[in-house]
Amino acid sequence: MENHGGRRGQAERDAITVEIGYALFSAVFAAAVLFGAIVGPAYVFDLSDGTRGTLVGVGATVAVVLFFARVVSVLMRFRKGSQPNQPGRTNPDS
Repeated sequence: MENHGGRRGQAERDAITVEIGYALFSAVFAAAVLFGAIVGPAYVFDLSDGTRGTLVGVGATVAVVLFFARVVSVLMRFRKGSQPNQPGRTNPDS
């Protein structure tokens, strides 16, 4: 991806947009699955209201933490991947 005078080209902007979309979508999906796994048993089994409320609170907290961790993880990996490992040298794995 070339920079022309410090400006990003259309391909680089498109790649960033796709990566942000992927980060958000995968984070929402992972958070929803984890929330369902934690809170689901509270509604499947006959649990008290206090236990159900605790599981919903824990599930929501864990889902929010997972959401942000996933977004940061995906975007940081994308940022590192766009920079060459050793400028001016050929990567031995390529």
